[in-house]
Amino acid sequence: MTTPGLRTARLLLRRWTDADREPFAELNADPEVMEHLPSTLTRDQSDAMVDRIERQLDEHGFGLWAVEAEVGFVGFAGLALPHFHSGWMDEREQPVLEVGWRLRRPAWGRGYATEAARECLRFAFDDLGRDEVVSFTVIGNTRSRAVMERLGMTELTTYEHPIDGGASLPSVCYLVTRSHHVRW
Repeated sequence: MTTPGLRTARLLLRRWTDADREPFAELNADPEVMEHLPSTLTRDQSDAMVDRIERQLDEHGFGLWAVEAEVGFVGFAGLALPHFHSGWMDEREQPVLEVGWRLRRPAWGRGYATEAARECLRFAFDDLGRDEVVSFTVIGNTRSRAVMERLGMTELTTYEHPIDGGASLPSVCYLVTRSHHVRW
């Protein structure tokens, strides 16, 4: 399946290249970037994640695109099908579609996450014909929650997000619908 790249005024959301692997591994090894995730990733784990992302892009025609700004690779943003189940999902459009992002620290505070996610939402509603998209994070991740709110998303529910080993993280899910999508 052909996966389109997406463009915004400042960003290119594109397929991954081998040159993205090293800066992505550095991003995934940064404790501050990974603060709200279960752990940092090794280089092998990071490379395996790129391989999974690329397979999903091939399979679905959408996924987590590499984000490129004027300074080069800054992280990822895109659409994903969650790999877990929670009761709140049963009431949502199926399959549940998530918008997400992860950026290198030097890219924080520049509006890149909001800009990239907004384009991903446009793609989800206009090109994929979706009626709703969710996003979720741990409750304490105020940066990501602020992005969700800037996107016009509203808090849907709190829940326990499952992680490896049977543990969970107190998390929050936000929702935006086609009719409430903020378009700039």
